[in-house]
Amino acid sequence: MTISQASITPGALWAGRGLSALIVLFMIFDGVIKLPPLDIVTQTMVQLGWPADADVSRMLGIIGLVSTALYAVPRTSVLGAILLTFYLGGAIATHARLGSPLFSHTLFGVYLGVILWGGLFLRDPRVRALIPFTADGRRYSPKRIKFRIRALSTHGG
Repeated sequence: MTISQASITPGALWAGRGLSALIVLFMIFDGVIKLPPLDIVTQTMVQLGWPADADVSRMLGIIGLVSTALYAVPRTSVLGAILLTFYLGGAIATHARLGSPLFSHTLFGVYLGVILWGGLFLRDPRVRALIPFTADGRRYSPKRIKFRIRALSTHGG
């Protein structure tokens, strides 16, 4: 499947935009509260093993906000999704290291990542072209995946 074949229905497009908007709003909130930083942020960072340092909090807030901005812009959304995945991976690793409750704390970053990539899949034909499943559920062979990656690079995607 090439990018031009990865058509998106209006319903899928709006569902993708809705899921992406949820992630963008949550990450804006997450980043903005780290900028001042609020007392609750500093206290939580200490509980998670991070230093009670305003500069560290601001750095994490800026990284999250920049990654979110890249995700929100269609042209850079894939880069933003990758950066946000790294960011969420850090949160998952922090909670796993501390032995936080699995389903409510440790896997929260996974839940956000699934919504993040699901929203992008539904709204971006470039991502749909890379997913190794066909519409009828058949798996692509490695040879066909290589063809799709080559097709993406020749179409400027």
